[in-house]
Amino acid sequence: MKVTRSMRRAYDQGDAIITKAKNAKVKVKERQRRDARMVEALRAGSLPYPPHVMSWLSRKTGIPSSRLTAEDVASVLKTSSAASPA
Repeated sequence: MKVTRSMRRAYDQGDAIITKAKNAKVKVKERQRRDARMVEALRAGSLPYPPHVMSWLSRKTGIPSSRLTAEDVASVLKTSSAASPA
């Protein structure tokens, strides 16, 4: 039997859906580990933080990293400690 391009595309789309569902579980755990690492870096340091921490803070708060203040950091720390049982 001949496999046409449309059949191949349908097979690939099915594989993509399965792979996406499988990877989503792993990514949730990775995000939790990264959040824990970043919160520890926030507690250990002070402004200005290293670029990877500033980028993460910017994504969490929705504020550009150049505009972040100590109050913004405190609010992130407060929400992260409320979300995770310490």
